[in-house]
Amino acid sequence: MAYKITDACISCGSCAEGCPVGAISQGDTSYVIDPDTCISCGSCAGTCPMGAIEEE
Repeated sequence: MAYKITDACISCGSCAEGCPVGAISQGDTSYVIDPDTCISCGSCAGTCPMGAIEEE
């Protein structure tokens, strides 16, 4: 199951740096995860200081 970034995102970029497959990119107001690229490893959730990443 892919992960998603919630409204708690502060656009710090730590999740994008922690993604091993490059599924995370900067969106208009926060970072976004491409569900087709996401391998559901959870690396991004572990790096987010705001706890803004959760399973869909």
